[in-house]
Amino acid sequence: AAAPLPGLLLLLLLLPAASAEPQLRFRPPAEAPVRLFTEPELARYDGHQEGQPIYLAVKGVVFDVTSGKEFYGKGAPYNALVGKDSTRGVAKMSLDPADLTHDTTGLTEEELKSLDDIFNNVYKAKYPIVGYTSRRILNEDGSPNLDFKPEDQPHFSIKDEF
Repeated sequence: AAAPLPGLLLLLLLLPAASAEPQLRFRPPAEAPVRLFTEPELARYDGHQEGQPIYLAVKGVVFDVTSGKEFYGKGAPYNALVGKDSTRGVAKMSLDPADLTHDTTGLTEEELKSLDDIFNNVYKAKYPIVGYTSRRILNEDGSPNLDFKPEDQPHFSIKDEF
């Protein structure tokens, strides 16, 4: 058996919504613990190590894009996007190193709409979510962000890449 992946794991206990429904004794699998990625840890999944998964973060959501390694792997056209939160680059459709950041300051309405479209119709539709960046889960002071809600993938289906 393979050793567990090294790195910082954060198990978030998702509080059940207050409702009239009786509390379930067992949590459904959809509420599995969420993995937290720091920037240095995410950088290890940049497609340069054979046999290692390839991860890309958009809007603080970390996707496993290994199934698209012909696009994201070492030497592939979009390899610059992986191993980091490339939200700005995705929004601007840019591989400029200055755009390979989470920062969306100054993006146009059109770029923000493009970002949402690609986030929902490409990444959420095609690649499994494996975690979130620390910036998405934690506040500036490192305390848990109580407003954090995991992304749902109701229309997720692994499409055959070949």
